[in-house]
Amino acid sequence: MGRFLKMAALVSAIIAYSGTAPAQSSKPQSPAPPPAASEYVGSETCATCHDEVAKGFANNPHTKIAEMHGKSGVTCEGCHGPGKAHVDGGGDVTKIFDPAKASSKEVDKTCLGCHAGAHPNFDRSPHAKANVGCTSCHSVHASKEPEHLLKASQPQLCYQCHTDVKPSFDMPFHHKVNEGLVTCNDCHDVHGTFGEKNLKTTADQNAICTKCHTETRGPFVFEHAAVKAEGCTGCHTPHGSQNARLLNMPNINVLCNQCHSQVAQDTVHGMNAGSSDSVPCTSCHTYIHGSNMNAAFLR
Repeated sequence: MGRFLKMAALVSAIIAYSGTAPAQSSKPQSPAPPPAASEYVGSETCATCHDEVAKGFANNPHTKIAEMHGKSGVTCEGCHGPGKAHVDGGGDVTKIFDPAKASSKEVDKTCLGCHAGAHPNFDRSPHAKANVGCTSCHSVHASKEPEHLLKASQPQLCYQCHTDVKPSFDMPFHHKVNEGLVTCNDCHDVHGTFGEKNLKTTADQNAICTKCHTETRGPFVFEHAAVKAEGCTGCHTPHGSQNARLLNMPNINVLCNQCHSQVAQDTVHGMNAGSSDSVPCTSCHTYIHGSNMNAAFLR
C-alpha cells in the first residue's frame, strides 16, 4: 500500500512540474445548420435570367423530383444552393454555387447528397480517387444521353479516358461494344465496387460473364478448378483477342500448359516433348468449363 502511495505522489509531482494536465477529449464539431428558408428564392425567380436553361430543364429527369412534395423537391437551388444573395447582388456569380468552377470533390458532395444511396461506393472508386467527378461524365443541362444525363454515349464517353482499352475492341475477335450490342456498364459499375477495375460485384464473380454465356454456368459434377479459383479471366481476355474464344493466348495448348506442364501432357498423351503441331487440348477435353460425365472433361 505504501509503495502505491509513493508512485501516485511521484506521478502527481511530474504532472505538476511539467505544467500539463491530462488532455480533455475534444467534442466533435456539429454540422453547419442548413440555410434558412428565407435564403431561397425559387426556380421561377431563377428563370427570369436563366430562361433557356429553365426551358431545357422541362425534359430533365430531375423535373419529376422537382414536382414532388408540393413542388418543394429538387429545383435549381437544390444543386446550386440558396439564391437570395446571388439575386440581391445583381447576379453576383460569387454568391452562388457553380459546379463548372468547383472542384470534383465539391461537385461530388452535392450530387451524392441525393445519389449516395444508389452509389454508396463512389468515394472509394478509382474514378473518385483520380478526381474524375460526376460532371466529368454527366451534364445536367447539356446531356447527349437524356436517360443518364451522359455527356456522350457509350463507349465513346469511356474511350475519352480509357484510350488503352479502345484498340482491344478493334481486334479480330471482341465483345460487340463498338457495334452497340454490349455496353461498358454491362460489366463495370463506374460508380465503384469492391472488385478490381470497377467490375460489378456478385456472389459468384463469374456471373458477370455467365449471365450471357449461360452454357458455361453450371453447376457441374466435375468442376474445372481454374474456373472457381481464377475465374473466367484466368483464361479469357474480355475486351478483345486474336483467338476466336477470346483466350489470353493465340494457341490453346500454350494456355493450358501454364497450369498443366508439357512434360506431364507428353507422358499421358504419348506426344513428343515440345511438339508444336499437337492436337489442341479441347479436341478431347471438350467440356473444359465443367462436366457432368467425366473428371477429365472428356466428351
